[in-house]
Amino acid sequence: MEYLDRVDEAGRPTGDVVSRDEAHRKGIRHRTAHVWVVRKTGQGYDVLLQKRSEEKESFPGLYDTSSAGHIPAGDEPLESALRELSEELGIAAEPSQLHYAGNFLIRYEKEFHGRVFRDNEVTSVYVYEEPVEIGALTLQSSEVTDVRWFDLDTVWTEIHRSRDRFCMPAAGLEILRGYLKKSEAHE
Repeated sequence: MEYLDRVDEAGRPTGDVVSRDEAHRKGIRHRTAHVWVVRKTGQGYDVLLQKRSEEKESFPGLYDTSSAGHIPAGDEPLESALRELSEELGIAAEPSQLHYAGNFLIRYEKEFHGRVFRDNEVTSVYVYEEPVEIGALTLQSSEVTDVRWFDLDTVWTEIHRSRDRFCMPAAGLEILRGYLKKSEAHE
């Protein structure tokens, strides 16, 4: 069983620990780490998205953030981001290769597989800009069934029209876009 720190709105652990199942059953606030894998193109940026396994408890079969996961009790966001990137995609990144972009809150209630899922997360966002070849990735089949590069602006437009294909939070994409704009301004 996976245990998570209960956190305040800023993402600071309160000292209480809950099971992941209880957190999603009751909507208890906890932490996650998201990593966006990006590459610069002639027209802007592509973002690597993973297609979630049909077995996932939420948003099965939809394209999502490059890599994401819950932060186990006692862990820090960066170490969880590095672990998830390695486990889900087989990318062995160094801490200096993940660039912190910001935090955002996720809160929703939705039914999946006949069960109510209550999510209440403080998410730490990281950006990975090193070269990535899809053919060299090792996907965690229980979590990820496919990965593809998508044009970032196209994904941004599409998630505001429909949620048939993508499930990543708009706030996460907004943080990524802001980070990339600031990075370009400093080049």
